Amino acid sequence: MNSLTIVAIAIVALAAGYVLYGRWLAKSWGIDPKAKTPAYTHEDGEDYIPTPKLVVFSHQFSSIAGAGPVTGPIIAAMFGWLPVLLWLIIGGIFFGAVQDFTALYASVKNEGKSMGVLIEKYIGKTGRKLFLLFSWLFTLLVIAAFTDMVAGTFNGFTETGAKSSPNAAAASISMLFIVGAILFGLFTKYRKPNQKTEFVLGIILLIVMLAVGIAFPLYFSKNTWIGVVMIYLFLASVMPMWLLMQPRDYLSTFLLVGMIIGAVLGVFVAHPAMNLPAFSGFNVAGKSLFPTLFITIACGAVSGFHSLVSSGTSSKTISNEKDMLSVGYGSMMVESLLGVIALVVVGAAAVGGKMPSGTPFQIFAGNVAGFLTLLGIPKHVATCFMTMCVSALALTSLDSVARIGRMAFQELFLGESADGSDLTGIRRLLTNKYFATVVTLFFGFLLCLGGYNNVWPLFGAANQLLASLVLIALSVFLLTTGRKGWMLYAPMCIMLIVTFTALIQAVIGIFTKIFVTGGFVFMIDGLQLIVALLLMALGLMVAVSCFRKLFQSRHKKTMSHTNHAATAK
Repeated sequence: MNSLTIVAIAIVALAAGYVLYGRWLAKSWGIDPKAKTPAYTHEDGEDYIPTPKLVVFSHQFSSIAGAGPVTGPIIAAMFGWLPVLLWLIIGGIFFGAVQDFTALYASVKNEGKSMGVLIEKYIGKTGRKLFLLFSWLFTLLVIAAFTDMVAGTFNGFTETGAKSSPNAAAASISMLFIVGAILFGLFTKYRKPNQKTEFVLGIILLIVMLAVGIAFPLYFSKNTWIGVVMIYLFLASVMPMWLLMQPRDYLSTFLLVGMIIGAVLGVFVAHPAMNLPAFSGFNVAGKSLFPTLFITIACGAVSGFHSLVSSGTSSKTISNEKDMLSVGYGSMMVESLLGVIALVVVGAAAVGGKMPSGTPFQIFAGNVAGFLTLLGIPKHVATCFMTMCVSALALTSLDSVARIGRMAFQELFLGESADGSDLTGIRRLLTNKYFATVVTLFFGFLLCLGGYNNVWPLFGAANQLLASLVLIALSVFLLTTGRKGWMLYAPMCIMLIVTFTALIQAVIGIFTKIFVTGGFVFMIDGLQLIVALLLMALGLMVAVSCFRKLFQSRHKKTMSHTNHAATAK
C-alpha cells in the first residue's frame, strides 16, 4: 500500500476520534467553563500557574511525545505495518487519549492533585503509598532509557572515532535551547507579551538557535553527555515551571510540529511505497505478537507515563476547564499521528521487505531528512534539524519525568499535613526537593549503565502496567462521583493481561540467563530483575486494592438504586 494512503487514513480516523469520541466524553462527564481551575485557586508561581491553552498543550505534547512514538512503531514493524497501524489508531483513540484526558479531568476536578493523592482520596492510603512507590520505580526506568538515548544521539563521535557533525550540532542546539528557554521564560514572566508577540519571538529565537547550533557543534563523548543530561534534569526538577520547563516545551513544540508537518509534506511529495509486508506472522525473530506489540508501542497508543504528566504538571496550569479536551485528548491524537509517520518512514526505508539497519532514531532522522531535501532544504541542515528533533522528543519527556519522580519520592514520606509542617528529622530530609531529586537521578543513572536496549522491554511493560492501574483508579473516581466509567473497563483489563504476561516473560528471561545460558551481569540483569519483581508485586497489590474499591463502589451504587426503586414503589 502507498504510504500516502496510510497517513490519510490515520489523519481521518484520529480527527474523527477527537471530534466524536473525545467531545462525547467531555459532554458525558461535564465541563464547566466558568469554574475556577486549580491554577487560580492554588496559584503559587512555581507549579500552579494559570497558562494559555497553547502553552499548556505545548507542555503536554512535548512531555508525552518522548522517544516512544518513534522507537516503538519502528521496532514493532517487524510484525508488519498493519498490526502497528491498527494498534496506533485503536489504542490512541480508545485507550491512550481516554486515559490522558480522564487523568487530567480528574486532577483538575480535585484541586490539581497528582494520581497518588487521587488514589488516596478514592481508594485509600495504602493504595496511594503502593502507587507512589510503583510510579517512582517507573520514573527510574524512563530516566535510564531516555538518558541513554539522548546521550547516544548527542555523541559527537562515531564508533571509529570520526566526528559526527549532525549529532554534535544537535547537542549544541539543545544546550542553546536550555539557555534560550530560561531567557524566554524571564521575558514572558515579567514583560507579559500577548500570544501573538510570544509566538513570533519564539519562532525568531528558534531560527537563531538552529543557525548558531549548526555553525558551532559541540563534540563530546556519550559519557560526558550523560553527565550533562543529569545536571540538566536536576535543574529542571527544582526550578519553577515558568522559568525552564514551560518555555522549553513551548519552543520545542515548534520543532516537533515542524518535524511532523515536514514529514507529512515529504510523504505527500515523495509518496513512497510501503516496502514492508502488511503482516509478517504471529512469531517473528523469537518474539510473539502478543504481548510484544502492545508493550513495544506504548507512547502513540497508550502510556501510563502520560497520566503522570496530566495529573502532575498540566492540571496545575490549565486556566479553563474547556481547554482540557484539546490538551488531554488532542495531544494524544497528534502523538498517535507521529507514530504512524514513524511507521511510514521505516516502511519507505525498508528493502525487500526487511527493515533497515540502525537505531530507530537513526532510521527516522535519516529518512525524514531525505524527505525534507525534496522540499529544497539542504541535506546537512535537514539532517541536523531532524537529529535535534528526535533528541528533543526524548529530552522533553526526561525533564518532566525527573520532576514527577522527585515529587513521587517526596509524597512517599509526607505526613498528614499537606504543607509538610508536621515533618521532623529524617522525613524532612527525604521530602526536601533537592535531596529527592538527587536520590531519583542517582538510581536512574545506575539503571542507565545497562543501556536503553536492555531497559526498554522492562520500561514498556512497566509503562503499560502503570496505564492499567491508572485506568482502574480513574474508573473508581468516575463511579464514585456519579459519572459514566464503563468506557475504561475494557482498556484496563486488556492492559493488565498484556503487562503481567510481559513482566513474567522478562523475569523468566533473566532467570534463564542465571541458570541456563549464562551471561548474567548484576549491574544490568540484576538491577532489572529486582525492579521487575518489585513492579510485579506492587502492581498486583495496587490492582487488588483498586479493584476491591471499584467493586465496593459498584455494589453501593447498585444497592442505592435498588433502595430508591423500592422506596418509589
